[in-house]
Amino acid sequence: MNSTVIIGIGNILLKDDGVGVCVIRQLEKENLPSTIELVDGGTSTLDTLSYFLEYNKVIIIDCLKAGYKPGTIYKINPEDINGYKKENLSIHDVQILDVVQMANMLGKFPKVVIFGIEPEEICLDTEITETMKNKIPEIIKHIKAELNMKEDELNIG
Repeated sequence: MNSTVIIGIGNILLKDDGVGVCVIRQLEKENLPSTIELVDGGTSTLDTLSYFLEYNKVIIIDCLKAGYKPGTIYKINPEDINGYKKENLSIHDVQILDVVQMANMLGKFPKVVIFGIEPEEICLDTEITETMKNKIPEIIKHIKAELNMKEDELNIG
């Protein structure tokens, strides 16, 4: 199995729902080790199954409505999602659980970490809010910490 894949989930046409994809776009500008693959997962979460089968570690970035202040960053594992109210979850979050279960049924058990970001606004718009834009460097710092990367191995802008 390969090392790590980072998948940004979301709809870039729905304002803050696209934050996961925006984080991937920023990470594409960074100098990452060759063992890390970046994926724009868009809204087709179920299409990401192959990554759960091929990689030891899967990091997901998506917006997550849990009722806290916009911009709040959550670090959760798939088993933690069950603790969130279903009406607060995006369809992506529910599908991530399905994908993890499918991978497990196929004998693959990657370590999965989800970074969810509380959205400020989800509506028809291709631009994320300033709150989300300002949180991207912090999200990247969390990802870097998850990857156990040293400060000089990832330039955070």
